[in-house]
Amino acid sequence: MKITKTILLFVIVISLAISMSYAEELTALKIIQNVYSRAEGEDMQAELTMTLMNKRGNKRERKIKQYSKDYDAMEKKVMFFISPSDVRDTSFMNWSYDEEGRYDDQWIYLPALKRIKRISSDSKSDYFMGSDFTYDDLGDRHPYEDTHRLLREEKFDNEDCYVVESIPKEEEYMYSKTATWIIKDKWLGLKKEFYDEDGDLLKVLSVKKYEKIKDYWIITNTEMHNKQKDHMTKMMLADIIIDGGIDDTTFTERIMKRGVQ
Repeated sequence: MKITKTILLFVIVISLAISMSYAEELTALKIIQNVYSRAEGEDMQAELTMTLMNKRGNKRERKIKQYSKDYDAMEKKVMFFISPSDVRDTSFMNWSYDEEGRYDDQWIYLPALKRIKRISSDSKSDYFMGSDFTYDDLGDRHPYEDTHRLLREEKFDNEDCYVVESIPKEEEYMYSKTATWIIKDKWLGLKKEFYDEDGDLLKVLSVKKYEKIKDYWIITNTEMHNKQKDHMTKMMLADIIIDGGIDDTTFTERIMKRGVQ
C-alpha cells in the first residue's frame, strides 16, 4: 500500500511539473522574449530596396545599403540611401539597447541641410522618408514595454503560430495595441497588426519571404500596408552577408555624413 501511494504521489508530482513547464513555455511574455532574442549573427550587411506604392498604384523605388552589428547589450544599425537623386546621401542610424527602460537612440543625416538631426521622443511617431514605417517601427521594442496576452494558436500561411496581443504600458504611445502571428519553431513574426489610438486597425506588416542563412532565420521580404490610407511600403533584402565583419566606425556620425564607399 505504501509503495502504491508513493508511486501515485510521484506520478502526480511529475504531471504537475510537466504541466507547469508547458504553461511557462506558452506564456505570451516568454514567446515575445524568444522573438526579441532570436539570433541573427554578429553582423549583417545587405542591399535594401524600398518600394512605396499609393492607392492609385503609382510606385517610387529607393535603393539603400544597410549595415547592422550586435554588441551584446546593444545593436547598431545604419542605412545609406543610394538612389534616386532626391534622397541620395541621406542616412539613418539606430542604436537599440537590451537594458529595460532605455529607449533607442536615432539620428538622420539630411544632405540638403548638411547636418545630422537627432530623432526626439516626440518624433518617434513620424513616418520615415515617406514610408509606412514610423521611426519607432525601425527600432527594437523591448518585451517589457508592453503587457502581452496569448490570444490563441492557429495555422497561418501553412505555419503553426502563436497569436500574441501586446498592449503598451505607456499611455501616450502611438498604437493602442498590436497583434502578432509568431511561428512556433522559428520565433519569427509572420504578421503584425497595428491599431490606432481609437482601437481601429491602422496597418498590417506581412512577411512575404524568409530564409535560412548560415543557420539563422532572416526575414528578406516584407510589406507594410497602411489600411486607412491605402498606402504600402515593400522592403526587399538582397546580397545578404552575415558575419562578414563590419568596422565599428561604420556606425558613427562622421560616416553618416561621408556616406558608404
